[in-house]
Amino acid sequence: MGSETMLVLRKLVEDRLALVGLLIVLLLIASALFAPWLATHPDAVTEFNPAHRLRPPGGEYLLGTDRLGGDIFSRLLYGARVTIVIALIAVGAAVLIGVPLGLVAGFSDGALSTAIMRLTDIFLAVPQIILAIAIAQTLGPSLPNVILALSATFWPWFTRLVYAETRSVRNETFIEATVALGASPARVVWLHVLPNIISPIIVRITLGLGFTILTAAALGFLGLGAPPPTPEWGRTIAESREYLPDAWWYAAAPGIAIFLVVIGFNMLGDGLRDVLDPRMRRAGRPRD
Repeated sequence: MGSETMLVLRKLVEDRLALVGLLIVLLLIASALFAPWLATHPDAVTEFNPAHRLRPPGGEYLLGTDRLGGDIFSRLLYGARVTIVIALIAVGAAVLIGVPLGLVAGFSDGALSTAIMRLTDIFLAVPQIILAIAIAQTLGPSLPNVILALSATFWPWFTRLVYAETRSVRNETFIEATVALGASPARVVWLHVLPNIISPIIVRITLGLGFTILTAAALGFLGLGAPPPTPEWGRTIAESREYLPDAWWYAAAPGIAIFLVVIGFNMLGDGLRDVLDPRMRRAGRPRD
């Protein structure tokens, strides 16, 4: 297992785009973990200085200040924590719901499999952002409600993916041999099917983290995210609209942060797909 992990890491490092994506993701994690030490104004989340409102970048304020005089750089760092919490919990919950349902539907036949996939199709028929907005609007703006809305709209993607992969694997010779030896369906699924389809699940998780961050920012921009004074990036952009274009830095800082984080997860996901699933290489990439 150790040698396989090292091989994956080596191939990932050799992919320049994937390496850039990995560095961006690591930078996001480091910013969240060390925010109290990296922030130039550690109290910027709860304390403001109206006398210094809308100051441009430079000097005491690296990225300028917002409408209440809060240091944008410091709030951006603390906002990384909110971003990571939303993405990890929402995608984690989607995995816990979608993967077991996909395994059950893919390995079995009959009414249960059909019911699971028809329910999945109903959720997939509605654009995720529209469904997330509807759920968040119904429940009200708060961090837990944002996470719930994102989890409820993202699990069908895992169910559909796992269903297709399970259907492909269950007819393999080693699966048929395991069943013939008397192994229970649960044992076959968890010990033989799941380990053989884990690669596309990992890729989907990586890509899903980026998309979830983007969707969460959209909900925050619409006023459906975490309420103030939580330093949520999407809400910060929404608050900056009335001060554009004069206070351009107000929207630019969180906007660039969202762009970099989403593209970082996408590049990392593409790199993992190339390494873990050679059947789905990026167009134009030579095969080994």
